[in-house]
Amino acid sequence: MGAGHGHAGSRHRWRLGVSFVLIGSFFVVELAYALISGSLALMSDAGHMAADVVTLGAALVATRIATRPDSTGRRSYGSYRAEVFASLLAVVMMLGVALYVVTEAVVRIGGGAEVSSGPMLVVGALGLVVNLVALLMLRAGAGESLNVKGAYLEVVADTAGSVGVIVAGWLVSATGQPYWDTLVALAIGVFVAVRAIWLGRQVFAVLGQHVPEGMNAAAVGADLAALDGVRGVHDLHLWTLTSGMNVATAHLVTADPADNHAVLDQARDLLRRRHGVAHATLQVEPADHKGCDELGW
Repeated sequence: MGAGHGHAGSRHRWRLGVSFVLIGSFFVVELAYALISGSLALMSDAGHMAADVVTLGAALVATRIATRPDSTGRRSYGSYRAEVFASLLAVVMMLGVALYVVTEAVVRIGGGAEVSSGPMLVVGALGLVVNLVALLMLRAGAGESLNVKGAYLEVVADTAGSVGVIVAGWLVSATGQPYWDTLVALAIGVFVAVRAIWLGRQVFAVLGQHVPEGMNAAAVGADLAALDGVRGVHDLHLWTLTSGMNVATAHLVTADPADNHAVLDQARDLLRRRHGVAHATLQVEPADHKGCDELGW
């Protein structure tokens, strides 16, 4: 089930590693200059970059864990959901950063805080370069591995934050008004909060074992029921184990026990090719079998 997924991520693990080192190192620099310059825009972007570091780290861990066999005998699904829990940590961090930035921005409004535009412009420009390098590193693997794609999209968003810092620094320098720093920081804070909520909804959908996004349970059931030899479908469950790994279970009622082998092959191929289900557990049962369809979930 996870071989292909883990193999794709492993091929691009070095890209994740280089991006992690680049962004992690620059995060320390940006945080330091945010404190020195007093720029709230820099501080908000540093917080966003911290979330990038967590996301990249989670992707690195996920590619390692995905290929590691379970030695305990207790993790029948492996440890694939480590990525999901790491994403939940990123959500918490991003919401904390957004709350701090928005609160500080509200406090600063009308307060006339002093902001040094020079460090903002320099650090913002350096941050933009670092993010662009990371984007080039991750772009090649984003089409193969969903782990890499998630990290790539995270860096895309942070690149927008770096542009915001540069714009804020230029406006402060051109007008002499520090409130531009506050306004841009407020915009970045709201942007980070919206992204955190969006990511959080995805995380809780996975943990809640919802039907994967873009998949229609009724359509899947209808397609299975339409297979040759299938008279009915019940106990159909669809969920996501981790990014890019959709799972299904179903009971298929057949008319002729002799068709069971063909039914299993057709159902497996249908779920994999048409609906993107990486692994399916299918039970084939005769039409006169009773009791399995009495469950309410």
